[in-house]
Amino acid sequence: MFSHIMLGANDLEVSKQFYDAALGALGVHPGVFSHNKYFYRSPTGVLAITKPIDGKEASPANGGTIGFTAKSIEEVNAFHAAGIAHGGMVCEGEPGHRDGAAGPIYIAWLRDPIGNKICAMHRLPK
Repeated sequence: MFSHIMLGANDLEVSKQFYDAALGALGVHPGVFSHNKYFYRSPTGVLAITKPIDGKEASPANGGTIGFTAKSIEEVNAFHAAGIAHGGMVCEGEPGHRDGAAGPIYIAWLRDPIGNKICAMHRLPK
């Protein structure tokens, strides 16, 4: 359904350090610079970070969350730790188990350097 997700960044290099670390913990290669954007590519999708084209400040989506797949609980924890160490902010509490309509998961949420909410999630066996 999606070809890519693009997020605004006010300081591309600060955001690149954050996403290189957080996504690197999930096995994603560092961002590649092209056309004033950094691109993170994986077999399942593309994330891009860019300064807003209109020249205004980037702002986070109110109510939006972008979720990344993790292969294990350890990857979720590494994502969270790397993100915090590189300027991310804790949101929605500490990493942990949650039960919901989709079944049991292990999840961690972060806010990136401008406040976008992202998470890493590992689906647990039922």
